[in-house]
Amino acid sequence: MDMRSGGKLNRLQQELPEGLLADAAWMEAHGYSSALRSQYVRAGWLDSPARRVYRRSRTPLTWQQVAVSLQTVLDLPLTVGGRTALEQQGYAHYLSTAMREVHLYGPKRPPTWLASLPLNVTFHWHNSLRLFPGDADAPPEPSPVMVSASGLTLPIRYSSKERAVLELLDELPEHESFHQVDALMEGISDLSPRRLQTLLEACASVKVKRLFLFFADRHRHAWRSRLDMSRVDLGSGKRALVKGGKLDPRYNITVPSDLGGP
Repeated sequence: MDMRSGGKLNRLQQELPEGLLADAAWMEAHGYSSALRSQYVRAGWLDSPARRVYRRSRTPLTWQQVAVSLQTVLDLPLTVGGRTALEQQGYAHYLSTAMREVHLYGPKRPPTWLASLPLNVTFHWHNSLRLFPGDADAPPEPSPVMVSASGLTLPIRYSSKERAVLELLDELPEHESFHQVDALMEGISDLSPRRLQTLLEACASVKVKRLFLFFADRHRHAWRSRLDMSRVDLGSGKRALVKGGKLDPRYNITVPSDLGGP
């Protein structure tokens, strides 16, 4: 190896933290040609866990390292949200026991190579603009949580628990269970009314807002009384969410009869 390529290798060790991922586009932009990348892979200085994806480690890849790589190395506007954010912020016991999916939220799709990575979880992307159109003008307010990535402690961006609840409700009834969400809403008593007010006013989904208020009223949390509903658009008309369910007359949504429908 000549001095020039050796110098680039030293620089790569500084620019790409061990264990994190960079794709071919990032490598090219930082001066690492295809030939040089192939040389590094052959020499064992780089690992390629998927086509045109590279990392400085041969230890097993984790989904947390992937998330940090997307957010920090590739600088993509993606947040870990919904069910995953709630599971990682201490509410997993209200949801499923096995984690098989990682939910990413952002205005643009993540790289297609995510599906090729050797992981036992699947990444699911959700267009955040559909639920929060204001994300086009300002990024969502995240909850940074520090995670370890091969000796380094780096922040991974999660949706705040207030936003993650709304993201989870958006998955009802097709991809989430009413009864799991009900158990979660019963136990999540420490939400911020200020943050909830801002999110409910910004949320574009009438279904999500009505569902949130239905569960909030059902469990009578202290923060519910501090929400100003005169500033929240709940739309008009009925929303049939459950086949054979019963209509909640206050919010005009059908819910399972055992959750308090009349």
